[in-house]
Amino acid sequence: MSADAPFHSDRKKRPPRPLEEESLRGLALRYVERYATTQAKLQSYLARKLRERGWEGGRPPDLGALTARFVELGYVDDRIYGEAKARSLSARGYGARRVEGALREAGVEEGLREEIGRDVDDRSALLTLAKRRRFGPWAKEVLDRRAQQKQFAAMARAGHSPDLITQLMRASSPDILEAEWNDTEA
Repeated sequence: MSADAPFHSDRKKRPPRPLEEESLRGLALRYVERYATTQAKLQSYLARKLRERGWEGGRPPDLGALTARFVELGYVDDRIYGEAKARSLSARGYGARRVEGALREAGVEEGLREEIGRDVDDRSALLTLAKRRRFGPWAKEVLDRRAQQKQFAAMARAGHSPDLITQLMRASSPDILEAEWNDTEA
């Protein structure tokens, strides 16, 4: 083998075989065993695979029936997915608006998104974000107006309401803010 020869062969890679009923079901099963997902995300994944590989089965595949069967078997549960996603995002400091957007993108139905969104503790999530990023009263130094605006914008992008952000930014100390917010929750 010469120094100029490539490592791989020059043979063309064969295209994947078109899908049929069994291989489509197998793809769906492997997907749900690897990833937490929603009905909409599973259906979107399967539609993409059909576009990429084509269909060899007799009648057109019914993706809705296949995903409904996976829901019936308990392999896919939008509520469990949504609650886990909301907990995860909230623990990272994201607010209800951002959680709702992530659930919408994942295909969780509106009523369920609203129900899950009511359980998000915006104040706790905002405190988590502010402590981690040293925003507001956790800043190491007194901030100029421009730095305050940047912090405000970052918290707004994280899905927090302007009212809560303003309360946090106006707090004179972290202890006072946490005491105020804990008193209003009780």
